[in-house]
Amino acid sequence: MTQSHQATLLVELLTEELPPKALARLGDAFAESIAQRLAARDLIEGELQFERYATPRRLAVTLKNVRNVAPEKHVREKVLPVSVALDANGQPTPPLAKKLAALGFPDFSVNDLERANDGKAEAFFLRYAAPGATLAEGLQAALDETLAKLPIPKVMTYQRPDGSNVQFVRPVHRLTVLHDKEIVPVTAFGIDADDTTLGHRFLSEGFVQIQHADHYAETLVHKGKVVPNFADRKEAIRTHLLAQANGDQVVMPESLLDEVTSLVEWPVVYACEFEDEFLQVPQECLILTMQTNQKYFALTDANGKLRSRFLIVSNIETKTPGEIVEGNERVVRPRLADAKFFFEQDKKRPLADRVPQLANVVYHNKLGSALQRVERVEALAGAIAAMIGADVALAKRGAHLSKADLLTDMVGEFPELQGTMGTYYARHDGEPEEVALACSEHYQPRFSGDALPSTATGTVVALADKLETLVGIWGIGLQPTGEKDPFALRRHALGVLRILVEKQLPIDLVELLRAANAQFTNVPNVTDSTQAIYEFCIDRLRGQLRERGYSAGEVDAVLALNPTRFDDIVARLEAVREFAALAEAASLAAANKRISNILKKSEAASANGVQITLLIEAAEKALHAQLEQVAPRVQSQLAEGEYTGALSALAALREPVDTFFNDVMVNAEDPALRANRLALLGALHQQMNCVADISRLAA
Repeated sequence: MTQSHQATLLVELLTEELPPKALARLGDAFAESIAQRLAARDLIEGELQFERYATPRRLAVTLKNVRNVAPEKHVREKVLPVSVALDANGQPTPPLAKKLAALGFPDFSVNDLERANDGKAEAFFLRYAAPGATLAEGLQAALDETLAKLPIPKVMTYQRPDGSNVQFVRPVHRLTVLHDKEIVPVTAFGIDADDTTLGHRFLSEGFVQIQHADHYAETLVHKGKVVPNFADRKEAIRTHLLAQANGDQVVMPESLLDEVTSLVEWPVVYACEFEDEFLQVPQECLILTMQTNQKYFALTDANGKLRSRFLIVSNIETKTPGEIVEGNERVVRPRLADAKFFFEQDKKRPLADRVPQLANVVYHNKLGSALQRVERVEALAGAIAAMIGADVALAKRGAHLSKADLLTDMVGEFPELQGTMGTYYARHDGEPEEVALACSEHYQPRFSGDALPSTATGTVVALADKLETLVGIWGIGLQPTGEKDPFALRRHALGVLRILVEKQLPIDLVELLRAANAQFTNVPNVTDSTQAIYEFCIDRLRGQLRERGYSAGEVDAVLALNPTRFDDIVARLEAVREFAALAEAASLAAANKRISNILKKSEAASANGVQITLLIEAAEKALHAQLEQVAPRVQSQLAEGEYTGALSALAALREPVDTFFNDVMVNAEDPALRANRLALLGALHQQMNCVADISRLAA
């Protein structure tokens, strides 16, 4: 038997350049899959510890405490039912001998087997110690399974030297596998493992021998000029960028950092420049073309104004980077010139003149053209502006121009700039500033955490745009299903809710949906989905409020009243939270839940309200008297929007409510008494639920 020991294991797959946008995910999947599959085969001692590596040409992992052989396993395996294994005389049958031979124990007798009930009948069981898998066996299986299930965006077919075809993300050149200092004899894509890899294409001498699995990263850094750890390389790039900025701000979105990290093995940052004349172009255009087309990092001053300098991340380290800098400056110049040309050409034609051309752009074959959509948004924006007292003319003008920049050359080249360019062109055309801002602000919020529109006009057009999409797309039967939401209706609903809640707009969501639905009167096949969309929005709001830190009980209590206005939703939630902290809260919540159940199951209460002459029990008289005192205070606080005060006033009802339920039979035999007591409970229920359904706070 092989003596077991633990050591670090290295597995590296060397390939041609991997797709940069998939590299981080491939590296994670490669490392995690091998680690988990070895652990499942009991080839790792103790806690799972591994380090993942990914560079443009390699996927690798090092794992701690990997066994060279897994421990023995004690196996208990069912052989055959006793009725099959023994004949009528209790002697072993041929099927038993055949089964034992198949299991690898031909010399075992009946006395070597365990006889026990398997839950249905008596059976024979075999107990034996199975040798553990060797590392070579377990790793080969883990490697095969991992490579077959990597999240490869697009499989490539290539030919090996022997003429056979192989499918993988990129051609594979080497396999490096070490356990401690020893090569583990495994293969991948017809390549046998060894202890040698390749360093940087230009900065190293080529082949690099890894003498010990623990020294993999260190050896590659010092001898191979490769930083194998993706996270370390990314942070090195971030540090170098900031160092080269010379006090300026570096525009470095995480997505660009990730992509550049996936393109280099030994990152070096150099500073480049472009002509100041290009700064006349909107800086968003210049930044986007540098990021998208060249993977460069723009620089701005402390106020966010673009500099005529930019930073590049090179894979070549040299003391004389002049040619590298000059080459990149030469490459970026035509891109910036294109942006300048598009901007100058677009300004020659006012945005308003482009709007009629939207008739030639199909929005949806069931909802008409982009122009018809703009007309609906324009009418709806005017209606919403009137609801909140905003400038109707500005709202309609903002909506009218909101999609015109889709027909400009700049947005045609860079769709990400839609809205942004509309604002620039509207300003150039002399439109009011709120109209110009609405061209970009109506898309807000674009994502979770994005800013809301800053102007009243932008807010109105944003609501109109999102509501028109929700009502129109839902109305033709394309509502979200499961994870599928091709028209981003969830995002549109969340945007509407954020605007209504955070801007505390005093508008009714159902009224907004009806106003939006009215714009589709002449569009066939659009059904009125107001109720369905309202419920959809309430579900989104539930999650949104939970993300803001409110408990499920607090949110349920407020939303149980099916509110249609959300300007005071946060105030109600805060009031519920403070009420729940009161000593009387639990008792009153339980009582409210009991009242709700009684009212649901009982016949109608007295239509004349509570009749004082029918209050005969002391407890019901006391409750009615206390309610008469509390109700005015509750309603007064409610009218002033003091929801905490309204709920706090209910605390005085705890004792009379508890006494009422202890001493009074609600369902009295006398119909008049029963109806009167139900009326009393109904009045109490109404006051208790004036802010929220506090029964939802009951345990």
